[in-house]
Amino acid sequence: MRDALRRLQELAERRLPALTRFRRPEPMPIELNRRRIYIVPTGFGIGFTVLLLVMLVGSLNYSNNAALLLTCLLGAAGAASMLIAFRALDGLALASVRAGQAVAGQPLALTLEFESTRPRSAIRVDLGDACQAFAIDASGKADVTLPLATHQRGWHPLPRVRVWTTWPLGLFRAWSWMHPEQSVLVWPRPESGGPPPRLPADEGLRPRLHHGEDLAALRDYRSGDPRKHIAWKASARLGQLLSKDFEQPESRPEWRLDWRELEGMDNEARIARLARWLGEAHAQGRRHSLWLPGQPIEAGSGPGHYARCMSALASLP
Repeated sequence: MRDALRRLQELAERRLPALTRFRRPEPMPIELNRRRIYIVPTGFGIGFTVLLLVMLVGSLNYSNNAALLLTCLLGAAGAASMLIAFRALDGLALASVRAGQAVAGQPLALTLEFESTRPRSAIRVDLGDACQAFAIDASGKADVTLPLATHQRGWHPLPRVRVWTTWPLGLFRAWSWMHPEQSVLVWPRPESGGPPPRLPADEGLRPRLHHGEDLAALRDYRSGDPRKHIAWKASARLGQLLSKDFEQPESRPEWRLDWRELEGMDNEARIARLARWLGEAHAQGRRHSLWLPGQPIEAGSGPGHYARCMSALASLP
């Protein structure tokens, strides 16, 4: 049965290449040409054609040269609009696709970069249920951002993108498919609630000092202390030089997030919990490290470190 289906597909690709050849991913850039652009009349175009036929029959029946001339002019305008719709897509190229960042269940922003050697107008792009119109000016480039629905974490291939237009009169619809050979990474969805990460037993007892702006205490003057840190009034009162100490205990210890500490949970539950801990650490501005099988990540903070950790979680098998 499987061999029969494969032979049927090969036969269809040989006999009907227009129906099957563009369903496979293609390397970028993807350029449209006359062999991959399809044109059909719209509902308005069909009604316009019926009207022209009625006008043609009436003008011939009554030998009305003026009505016949008008019918021919309108027919020529309709035929020209089909050529213009074709030229609106012919030569259009998809140069690259840039993906944003999103967790599973949230839309992922995709930015499609189109290039052209001439200006174009009224072109639309469909990606699933999303549709966006754009035009290309004299610069020859245009960026179009569309949301991509996501459902689960990991690498996902991009779906087909439909490019179409009804420019200029809406009589004909020209369209084509683009299927870029690229995958996007979707971050895991954090769990809705759970316990905080487990800290070492002595983590809360170790005094960690950092330089702040609030006065913590007075201490004996040491050679090299700046003059602005000398407490002159207290020194005069006690008869010895005292310096202001601006060191204060660090209130937010570093989080060490470890895959091995979540034994007894399945892999997806571990990933969801680690994703929640990463989000909390990032929101609180804490330094945090992450240990995953085969890829330990050193401690850090900030958006770049958070994205690196979440991407490592999303890439787990």
